[in-house]
Amino acid sequence: MSETERTFVMVKPDGVQRGLIGEIISRFEERGLKLVGAKFMQIDDDLAAEHYAEHEDKPFFDDLTDFITSGPVMAMVLEGQDAVAQVRTMMGETDPAESAPGTIRGDFGLDLGRNVIHGSDTEEGSAEREIELFFDDDELTEWERIDETWLYE
Repeated sequence: MSETERTFVMVKPDGVQRGLIGEIISRFEERGLKLVGAKFMQIDDDLAAEHYAEHEDKPFFDDLTDFITSGPVMAMVLEGQDAVAQVRTMMGETDPAESAPGTIRGDFGLDLGRNVIHGSDTEEGSAEREIELFFDDDELTEWERIDETWLYE
């Protein structure tokens, strides 16, 4: 049986500017994932550096932090069985050119540096770390979808 888990997802500034927040959230909800936290926010330089800390020594680090602070983002926490893997599959490959049609990046992404969405790649590690970076415990809501018994065995 699959395990219920939480994952961090962010609609990046290009996705916000293109008016894709609602479409992206709808795709996750239609899949059966539950939104347990969300905030529309402007990331500052310190949070950007902490979020992308694993890339600090890479030549593209400044471009990453400049882009993610260039406009507002929609940060959210989704919950469901195998949520990390489900979100990763739905997002598509990091490079939109390699993403299948039907994935978020395959349908909306045009450029590697402007790929619309970020999602955690592991539950223990990036998801937990990113959720803690962007959300306090009291900003996450425990609730039960009325259709959960129809979604999961």
